[in-house]
Amino acid sequence: MVKVLNGMGAIVGPDGVTFRVWAPNANKVCLMGSFNDWDDTSLMLNQEGDGYWAVHVENAQEGDEYKYVITNGEKIFYRNDPYAKKMNHSNGNGIIIDLYKDWEDHEFHTCSFNVLVIYEMHVGTFNRNGVENGQVGNFYTAVEKLDYLKDLGINAIELMPIMEFPGDNSWGYNPSQPFAVETSYGGPEGLKHFIFEAHIRGIAVIMDVVYNHFGPSETDLWQFDGWEENGLGGIYFYNDYRAKTPWGENRPDYGRKEVRVFLRDNAMMWLEAYQCDGLRFDATAIIRLINGYENTENVLLEEGFNFLRDLNTELREKFPQKILIAEDLKADPVVTAPLNSNGLGFHSQWGIGFVHSLRNVLTERSDEQRNLQSVVDSVFETFNNDVFQRIIFTESHDQVANGASRLPEEIQAGEADGEFAKKKSTLGAITLFTAPGIPIIFQGQEFLSFGKFDDVTPLDWEMTKNFNGINKMYRDLIRLRKAENGRSKGLTGSGTKILHYNEDNLVLVYARVHSAIPDQPVISILNFSHELIRGYRIGMEASGDWQVIFNSGWKGYDEDFSEVDLVVVKEQEGFDSKPFSILVDIPSYGGIILAR
Repeated sequence: MVKVLNGMGAIVGPDGVTFRVWAPNANKVCLMGSFNDWDDTSLMLNQEGDGYWAVHVENAQEGDEYKYVITNGEKIFYRNDPYAKKMNHSNGNGIIIDLYKDWEDHEFHTCSFNVLVIYEMHVGTFNRNGVENGQVGNFYTAVEKLDYLKDLGINAIELMPIMEFPGDNSWGYNPSQPFAVETSYGGPEGLKHFIFEAHIRGIAVIMDVVYNHFGPSETDLWQFDGWEENGLGGIYFYNDYRAKTPWGENRPDYGRKEVRVFLRDNAMMWLEAYQCDGLRFDATAIIRLINGYENTENVLLEEGFNFLRDLNTELREKFPQKILIAEDLKADPVVTAPLNSNGLGFHSQWGIGFVHSLRNVLTERSDEQRNLQSVVDSVFETFNNDVFQRIIFTESHDQVANGASRLPEEIQAGEADGEFAKKKSTLGAITLFTAPGIPIIFQGQEFLSFGKFDDVTPLDWEMTKNFNGINKMYRDLIRLRKAENGRSKGLTGSGTKILHYNEDNLVLVYARVHSAIPDQPVISILNFSHELIRGYRIGMEASGDWQVIFNSGWKGYDEDFSEVDLVVVKEQEGFDSKPFSILVDIPSYGGIILAR
């Protein structure tokens, strides 16, 4: 007698495949597939208790397609396996696959979080070079650009969701089959290839997962076994007021043990079977708060809060080197507070304060109306006194769509390649890479991509030639941020101090310090005005040989940029309540970075 295998979904063994599904309200569950000529009645699953059904099929094998046939009273439903790891398309059939076949440990470890520089990628539009007309980009075409990303200095890629979704074009935040990898992107095999190729180049891969809602369309999870209340989603969803999300009444029921296990197994799959290096949880406020999508007083959804705590506890114990990121957007320290302090235990969280303040200042046309104080207030915010608990950015998929555009376009609409657009958007980049936090850039940001992001328009890689200087500026800033030159280690430290800011001439100066070398700070001097400032005096707390290690006023970056001297005049006299001072030239809408 062949032993029924443990696990959920289609579990491949040496003597066939075990199929197991949770359908507590079913009267009968059958299995049909290419292994039984799609006979929908002959192959019945056995009840195992607690709503689980299973059968072992000796003649089933990898590559076979299958579906469940669920009977509830007089109703019959043809359903895809909620745990299907591969599909032939979103509303097609599941395909049996063993994710551990020929599996080898990559033995890859993400770099320290304080030197992470993340690149947000949408696989479908990232690189469409070489695909047939009308087809989307895929993991294989994305691999062709990994050497470029390595040269840029990127050490982590965050993939926008790649779970199976309806059609070929999507942002990915509408998963129909949460365990399956999008077919048009190359399926499980393509993702494995992409992650391996990233790892051999020293690049981590972070998976964006959606646990706050399913669907809303083409998902067999909806009323999966025929049961529902109030016309809502059935066993995988809340069936009352808690079901509501911005994308429909499709919030998972975190109070059901089986749903929590479903989501837990999903997270484990990405980190274990695919060897992803972290997870970015989409919209965690909608998991932990009943009204997390509203700007009202927060109402705790205790079941969701506890689900996140329990999941992060297990993930951090099993994968201590992998990063867990929350897109919460509530600026709530509890999200990244330690688990032993009743926090959720995420390593870092996306926040909107930094991006909104900086974009508002950069898109303001009038220097007189520019609010430098808002930059000061937002740049130096922290969660739980840890600067790396915050993901910072000037562009993300949300900030470059939904009624907004790429930052250069917002700055100078219709002239995104104009002088002000180039200067002010790269001033945002200088701030991003010198401010405390973990920086992330959105695909194409590094070569001044224009317009709005959508899931159809591919990146224009010709722009890397047109704006090669801007691209070089990003490379230089990323290398400084990671302290590759050995002179900017302060940018990887937790110490941050404002040395000077002036609302009248819009100059901001701050120091970043690493505790291992407190006498070697990195000084960022930023000019948010259109004036090229010469001979600007800045008070310093220490004397020394201050040298310019970055200067945005270099025409090698762009012919429109101001050429300024690379000389720092050291003065012994005190200034601005500090014992020493220096004189520097600061490019308009630009900055310089100093090291000792």
